[in-house]
Amino acid sequence: MNQQEFLKKLEIELKISKNSKYTLKNYIKFNELLFSFSKKDPEEIDEDDLKAYIAENLSNRASISIIMFLASIKYAYSSILKKDLTANIKRPKREKRIPLVLTKKEARELLESLNTKKSKLMVSLIYATGLRVSELVSLETKNLYFDEKIGYVKQGKGKKDRMFNIPLFIFSKLKKQAERQKLRTIKYLFSGRNGEEMSSRNIQKIVKAAAKKAGIKKEVHCHTLRHSFATHLLEDGVDIRKIQELLGHADLSTTQIYTHVSTEELRKIQSPLDKLMDTNF
Repeated sequence: MNQQEFLKKLEIELKISKNSKYTLKNYIKFNELLFSFSKKDPEEIDEDDLKAYIAENLSNRASISIIMFLASIKYAYSSILKKDLTANIKRPKREKRIPLVLTKKEARELLESLNTKKSKLMVSLIYATGLRVSELVSLETKNLYFDEKIGYVKQGKGKKDRMFNIPLFIFSKLKKQAERQKLRTIKYLFSGRNGEEMSSRNIQKIVKAAAKKAGIKKEVHCHTLRHSFATHLLEDGVDIRKIQELLGHADLSTTQIYTHVSTEELRKIQSPLDKLMDTNF
C-alpha cells in the first residue's frame, strides 16, 4: 500500500467515525509529515522512524504537539494496518498553562478597533458567548431562535450540543444578518465567497490585526476571547458550573483553570501588613 492509498483509507475511517473537521485535517497532516520525513511506504515505517521524527521536528514544541502526533499515528495504524507503532513510546506530560486573557478594557478596545461591521459582529459574538472559532464559522441560521434569545452550537467539540444566549447588545444586528443569509439561501450565519463556510484562519487574522491596531501587546488569538469570556464571567460572580455549561466542558477541572487566571478578586485582597499597620496610600 502506497502513501496516497493509506491516506485515503485514513480519511474514510475518520469520516465513518464522525470525527471533526479539525481532527480529520490534523490526523491526515501528521501522517503525511511522517511519510515525507521517512520516505518509506506506510508498512515499512517502524517505531524508530516515529522517534526520529519527534526528535527532529517536535522536541522543541509543546507536549501537546507530541501527544497529538502520536494519537494521529496510533489511530491511523490501528485502523488500517491493525497495529500500534506508538505502544512503546512514552507520552510526555501535558503542560498546565494558565491561558492568556484580555482585561475588560482591552476587550473593549479590540472590539472598537475592528474595521468592518461584519468583523465587529463576528468577533463580538465570539467574546459574548465563548464560541470557538470553529463553532462560529459552522454556526447555521436555523440554530438561532431569536424569539427565545438563544442559539445552539450543534455537535461542538466532544460531539456535544450546547446552548448560548444571544447578547442583547448585538441582538438586532445578528437578527438582520440571519435574515439576509436566509434570503440568499445560505445556511451559515457568516459565510465566505459563494456562501461557503468561512475560513477560521481569516478570522484569526482579523482578530490579530485588531489587537495590533488597539495597541494590545499580548499575543491575541480568537481563543483568547473565549478565555476572556470565561474569566470575565467569573470575575462578575457567575457560578463556575454555569460557566462550564456555557463553554461546553465535559469536566469541571477544565473550567477551574480560570480560577487561576482571574485577577480582579485577588487585587481586592488587602495585605496583612497594611491591615496591621493601618497604612493608607
